[in-house]
Amino acid sequence: MTKVIVRNGNVDGALRTVKQRNAKDGLLKAVRERQEGYMKPGVRKRKERKEAIRNAKRNARRYN
Repeated sequence: MTKVIVRNGNVDGALRTVKQRNAKDGLLKAVRERQEGYMKPGVRKRKERKEAIRNAKRNARRYN
């Protein structure tokens, strides 16, 4: 469970922090994957490869 302290009434900043921590933990991604239901192993592998390629391209753009 993610806990964030609201300082000086800055709710917007606290909300931003919560969203960043949830994204870092992968909580929302895990929930979405569970909602999709069962995937055949081949379909899962294809999806993972596609995601890995996308992440590699993103990282290459970021560091070039």
